[in-house]
Amino acid sequence: MNIVLHQPEIPANTGNIGRTCLATGTALHLIEPLGFQLNERALKRAGLDYWHELDVTKYVDYTFFMEEHPGATVWKATTKARRTYAEAVYGPDDFIMFGKESAGIPEEILVEDEEHCIRIPMAHDIRSLNLSNAVAVVLYEALRQQGFAGLEKTGELHRLSWK
Repeated sequence: MNIVLHQPEIPANTGNIGRTCLATGTALHLIEPLGFQLNERALKRAGLDYWHELDVTKYVDYTFFMEEHPGATVWKATTKARRTYAEAVYGPDDFIMFGKESAGIPEEILVEDEEHCIRIPMAHDIRSLNLSNAVAVVLYEALRQQGFAGLEKTGELHRLSWK
């Protein structure tokens, strides 16, 4: 799977998303401009010093991103979509794009492909979820649909044993 952040603004959100990507074997794609430098301490702190292990790629803009991935399926998470993220059928090589914290994905991008626009249902008086939470919700649904392929399927206690 691939997570795409279009012009993210808050380093702590991107760091948290990076950690989620690392935990799930998911690549992270960042479309500039970014609201921070990739070497910021807050970014690395949120990623708990795992940032150097993350598969992360930067792109100068959305056009360049699309040129680098012709024919790719790009799901666009937006509060403006008609269908929910649970209605989508995700493939293992799909991209799930999220917009910047203050404005989301530009409507000029959304109108190009309404079929792949998805939303997370929320109460009407809430503008949006935190970006890192939204990524986790949608990404784990996509991974669930694929049987959590490549991820550890069992857990173990640290000090005791299951009965």
